[in-house]
Amino acid sequence: MYRLGFAKSSPAPVAYRERYKVDLPSQMAECEANYFRLQKLLVQHFQKPVAQQQGDQNRFMVSKGAQQWLVDLNIVERSPYTTTLQMAHTAGTTAVSNWLHLPKLTVRMYHDAKLAEVLAWEGHKRLRPRYDYPNQAMYQRDEKLQINHFLGELLTRCLSHGYEMDEIINFTKI
Repeated sequence: MYRLGFAKSSPAPVAYRERYKVDLPSQMAECEANYFRLQKLLVQHFQKPVAQQQGDQNRFMVSKGAQQWLVDLNIVERSPYTTTLQMAHTAGTTAVSNWLHLPKLTVRMYHDAKLAEVLAWEGHKRLRPRYDYPNQAMYQRDEKLQINHFLGELLTRCLSHGYEMDEIINFTKI
């Protein structure tokens, strides 16, 4: 007798994506490089005593080709071991479109560890080192590393193509 047999269909192979692993040495290297970039930009600021540093503002005009923008670095808080600063950009001579807004970053410098990292940008706070994707906020898996890398690119641009607009402005004395 013959049996009628059906071949069992095997499920199609599914490629599983490996979970993102935080590259801690890379993140720490980026934060350390950002710290030293900020120190180069804020040389005059750090030469003053700690008690007189809060409220300082440094302004840099950065130009690349026909594009120019103003970078404001405001010292928001200063303690013996940390400095918190606000980094804002405004358009210079060229107009920025209505849909493109230049970022505002809140950065903390840790003087004992010699690290600088982004704490917040445009209302986004408390970044985790890793996110599952997709997520509700649609952050990338390595969002914290990317925003710190972005800070590094901005600081490098300020160092290579920028010039200081004026002396340090201290708003607490005015």
